[in-house]
Amino acid sequence: MDKLRKYQGILTQYLSDFASQPPYANMPDVKTTVLIDLKGNHFQAVDIGWAGMKYVFSPVFHFDIKDEKIWFQCNNTDREVIDELVKMGVENNDIILGFQPPYVRSQAKEHVLA
Repeated sequence: MDKLRKYQGILTQYLSDFASQPPYANMPDVKTTVLIDLKGNHFQAVDIGWAGMKYVFSPVFHFDIKDEKIWFQCNNTDREVIDELVKMGVENNDIILGFQPPYVRSQAKEHVLA
């Protein structure tokens, strides 16, 4: 249970820090919103707003916590999210790349900070 709360806190902090950055220069009316469901253990950052005449609703990050492991489901950035989470205290073996097929997940682990 302690690991669950620890990971909930880390993901909440990570997404809150990301959302507190200034808006995109080319889309000043698009804001990043953090959506957190602590009961279901779902964590998202979503861009919402208007870019000129186009409505924007786009997931940036999505994480789930299942069986005390972080399932990294979506990354629409060029950030090294896994490395950043490890630096924040997440155990390397507790990050599952949900957006990768199972046979790729084990290979990806070899490229993450120890």
